[in-house]
Amino acid sequence: METITKINTTEKLISRFESVKNSLFGDAKIRELAAEAFSRQGVPGRKHEEYKYVNMELALKGDLLLDSGVSVSSSFISSLRLVKDAIMIVIVNGRLSEEHTRFNNNISGLQIMSVADASSNSSFQKHYAQYADVNADPFIALNTLLASGGVFIHVDRNTVVEFPVHIIHVSSSAQSIIVNQRNLIVLEENAQLNVIESFLTANGSEKVFNNALTEIFVAENAVLNHNKIQEEAENGHLLNTTQVLQKKQSVFSTNNFTLSGMFIRNNLNIVLDDEHIESNLNGLYLTKGHQTVDNHTLVDHRKPNCNSNELYKGIIEEKSTATFNGKIFVRKDAQKTNAFQSNKNILLSDDGTINTKPQLEIYADDVKCSHGTSTGKLDEDKIFYLRARGLSEDSAKKLLMHAFASEVVEKVKIEELRDYIEQKITQRFA
Repeated sequence: METITKINTTEKLISRFESVKNSLFGDAKIRELAAEAFSRQGVPGRKHEEYKYVNMELALKGDLLLDSGVSVSSSFISSLRLVKDAIMIVIVNGRLSEEHTRFNNNISGLQIMSVADASSNSSFQKHYAQYADVNADPFIALNTLLASGGVFIHVDRNTVVEFPVHIIHVSSSAQSIIVNQRNLIVLEENAQLNVIESFLTANGSEKVFNNALTEIFVAENAVLNHNKIQEEAENGHLLNTTQVLQKKQSVFSTNNFTLSGMFIRNNLNIVLDDEHIESNLNGLYLTKGHQTVDNHTLVDHRKPNCNSNELYKGIIEEKSTATFNGKIFVRKDAQKTNAFQSNKNILLSDDGTINTKPQLEIYADDVKCSHGTSTGKLDEDKIFYLRARGLSEDSAKKLLMHAFASEVVEKVKIEELRDYIEQKITQRFA
């Protein structure tokens, strides 16, 4: 029965492509290869090792259309601004909204445009669909097949962009839809950029399954700080893939905060493809109700003398489910690698579930690598200590949870954004 459903769902999505393929941007050959890859892989079931803890058939259940054309108000968009001086890019249901986007393309060394407009750009053509492999994951293939919009950001060599770029992804529809937005961020040599991505579903929206994919190229000596805030509504479904390629002496830091949403799946894949590279991966997920949050990370060390640091923390409440599956891959030539990974979780309910699977796969012999995981309840000794100093039991627990989360929040370098996240955490445990 599961196989029949799987085939039907896959074929339904392929048929959606056939009905709109002539209106889509870019190279038709790339989409043809993606169609073959998606048809071969299909929607993954529980027997698929990478998706064993989530029910993708359930997440894709229903007659999901491709486009709804719903607009959102300017006042609503204005309320989503997190950093006052940020360059604001608004993507509604996968397409860049010219009405709400606020940026100045006269900024020296910075180029921003929709992926549809960028399809004839030489730099776009050089990097688009070069890093996210359609054969590696069915949802990469599906996004490549159905991508209808998104944003292309290019930073010239030796350019330091003063203001953060804030990409606001809004899902809003009067009917159930599937969105496949595609972003491409390219930093040339010695460039520096701060990016904020926020994901949310507008109030009153029907189900939106957002299959978002961002490819990132960080050239030699370039520095990219990347922050993601996920605040989907109760019916929000987000599968977010970020594929990164780093070159010599580059630095890539990413901070991912999952604050709400019915179903959130994060795939973060980083390839360290040269020497003296630094990668920092941090994540915080707060789950409650029947929410499902599934974090999968892959750090691929291909060359010597590189460092990666990974810290993911979760607080699981009520009947929610969280997963952390982190893999560090050290290839034979990647000597002198330093790679560290840590996953820590607090279970606030006997009905909550945490699946954690840190992994090391090492083929080099001169490395320093470690991974660790811990899951437990709040420390009773610490609660007792705080209560002895006048705090109520409830206040003591809230203080401990906030302190637990703050280790990740402190990684955010943009003060306004850090304050916003702190405020959200405070509200969550108030």
